Amino acid sequence: MMDALRSWIGRTSGWRIYIPREGRGSPTVEQPLRSGPKKLASIMGTFLSYVKMVKPLVSFQDSKRCKVTKSSWQSYVGTRSTDPKVRRSGCFCFKAKKGTRQGKNSRTNLNSYTGSFTLSSSSSAMAEASRIFYSPLVPNFRPLQKTHSTKPYTASFRRHSINCSVSTSDSARVAATGPIPWGCEIDSLENASALQKWLSQSGLPDQKMAIQRVDVGERGLVALKNVRKGEKLLFVPPSLVISADSEWSCPEAGEMLKRNSVPDWPLIATYLISEASLMKSSRWNNYISALPRQPYSLLYWTREELDRYLEASEIRERAIERITNVVGTYNDLRDRIFSKYPELFPEEVFNIETFKWSFGILFSRLVRLPSMDGKVALVPWADMLNHNCEVETFLDYDKSSQGVVFTTDRAYQPGEQVFISYGKKSNGELLLSYGFVPKEGSNPSDSVELLLSLKKSDKCYKEKLEALKKHGLRASQCFPIQITGWPLELKAFAYLAVSPPSMSKQFEEMAAAASNKSTATKDLNYPDIEEEALQFILDSCETSISKYNKFLQASGSMDLDVTSPKQLNRRVFLKQLAVDLCTSERRILFRSQYILRRRLRDLRSGELRALKLFRGFGKLFK
Repeated sequence: MMDALRSWIGRTSGWRIYIPREGRGSPTVEQPLRSGPKKLASIMGTFLSYVKMVKPLVSFQDSKRCKVTKSSWQSYVGTRSTDPKVRRSGCFCFKAKKGTRQGKNSRTNLNSYTGSFTLSSSSSAMAEASRIFYSPLVPNFRPLQKTHSTKPYTASFRRHSINCSVSTSDSARVAATGPIPWGCEIDSLENASALQKWLSQSGLPDQKMAIQRVDVGERGLVALKNVRKGEKLLFVPPSLVISADSEWSCPEAGEMLKRNSVPDWPLIATYLISEASLMKSSRWNNYISALPRQPYSLLYWTREELDRYLEASEIRERAIERITNVVGTYNDLRDRIFSKYPELFPEEVFNIETFKWSFGILFSRLVRLPSMDGKVALVPWADMLNHNCEVETFLDYDKSSQGVVFTTDRAYQPGEQVFISYGKKSNGELLLSYGFVPKEGSNPSDSVELLLSLKKSDKCYKEKLEALKKHGLRASQCFPIQITGWPLELKAFAYLAVSPPSMSKQFEEMAAAASNKSTATKDLNYPDIEEEALQFILDSCETSISKYNKFLQASGSMDLDVTSPKQLNRRVFLKQLAVDLCTSERRILFRSQYILRRRLRDLRSGELRALKLFRGFGKLFK
């Protein structure tokens, strides 16, 4: 039976099956499969049936000897081969992809689980094979998309005839209907040396830094020599900067987008996908190969995860809005351009999965260069620098050296990681764009968004809402609160919310101040409703605190229902990010609560003293 089974599978698929005698090891599988996914499912279904009858635990080994046991299949996924020989022959092989891991800092690897194609069979073994191998790259955001495409994953890389000025034989695009076939793991150094060599050959001067694994940020630039305070580093020439003006390997595609007035962000996102799909035919291949296959980004959180882990934070709404914008941008480009010119923008390459990847890269790596009229650009090598909340230096173009540089604000010894600033951003903003949360109390720019809302029971609700709409505001508005205080706009909104009908003439002034469009040279001050305004802010603050308390108290047991080790690891990582964020935001709210209570106490005690003094004078005159 064993010999017949081995012979049949070998004839059908080109695999060599080795089934040792009992007690002398496990069956192994070699040679990549050259047939389609349906035949794969049939073969695996038959083999699974044999496995269930004969051996309870079987190990498979592909041509790269990546061992995958049946009991651990849930922790591994099928991916396209990265072996150049396999790519040229159009083969499909299975490659073990390790699960997520957490770095030493607060950045957490948010890898999704890749490898997706559709299998169909009536047998139970086929159903198990389908369940094991199916897992979508991009989570399904149900409120944003009515359907989620799970198109069959072809067994070989498709080649398209692209109507470009470069040879199609050299620039065949790599289909990306399943997992992203380019890039590397977020903490990988496998392509770092090739990137550094290519940059040096392309005009990057000798560097005092090198890419290494680091404690903060997985990968980073580490000083090789002593670096002085005030020293300029990098000097990346403009020819190595990716911007909206970069030359396309497929000029016709670039011209089509510019002809349709596509803005810089989606233009660069499309450019990145176009160049990435050309692989070695693109001049940017070494750079793209060093980019993370899945960037740190809330774009890869499912709606369920956003609702579950960020329910207390207002960052959840911004994350949903950002995802909606990315999906909307892709849909607009698809309807206006991609669907009309499929020879330039094949759907296998330009789809929602690749757009989430490219926008994830842009959110985490795109910089604005003030000395180049605010141009946004990707700067290879410089984008390997990590953020430090205490560092104030940033990237910019230096006209004298004609390169992108930054000036150190401190000295670095050999072996120390070199940092820049990503800007004065709150912990929530850093999580939103970069996928990490600094340690609690380490970010002086940290803030929390406090939600204030008009009460619909207010007699002047319609008049107040009309005044707010006139200045671009809504009935419910978020305002940032820092550990040092809150903005004047928040106070103006509070004044408007508690103002009585007798102050209707001031509604316009308050709404203008709340929108930061007031022309008044001094702060608003309404002593008659000061106490009511402070109490209104305090009530909103305590409502938010109760939400954070509820989440943090429940966070200890919210993952006990997960049985898959891989899902458990992912949820633990996401939960830790959410706990770090909520802890830091609640800390700011606690501080604001203390200040508000003290001010109200002083205000009320002062009023009480004034009232006693007034009554004393009254008795004196009597």
